[in-house]
Amino acid sequence: MLKNSMKIGHYSFGRIVIEGKTYTTDVIIYPDRIDPSWWRKKGHLLQIDDLRDIIVTRPDILVIGTGYSGLMVVPDDTVNFIKAKGIMSIIEKTSAAVDTFNRLITERPDRSIIAALHLTC
Repeated sequence: MLKNSMKIGHYSFGRIVIEGKTYTTDVIIYPDRIDPSWWRKKGHLLQIDDLRDIIVTRPDILVIGTGYSGLMVVPDDTVNFIKAKGIMSIIEKTSAAVDTFNRLITERPDRSIIAALHLTC
């Protein structure tokens, strides 16, 4: 199981810096790579299908950033699906999710942690 050591250096509306590289699109931070092309089928509604690639990697923890103002909705059925797969989910506005992710990769190096971050709205 891969452990994540990629630290987020900065987040502001529509912009995130990970390991010194700037991204201006929603991202998924996997333990071994960054997917800078994460897009949800219904934009501000996080559905199970939007998480398929994440679920396949079987992280211990999934940190979900719902946007600068928290406008991305994570329905109960999506939360329940994540939980049924044995994955702990933490859902917060993206600024808080960034802080949580950075803290967890430092405090819990024994865990596989993925972050799915909506950068705007």
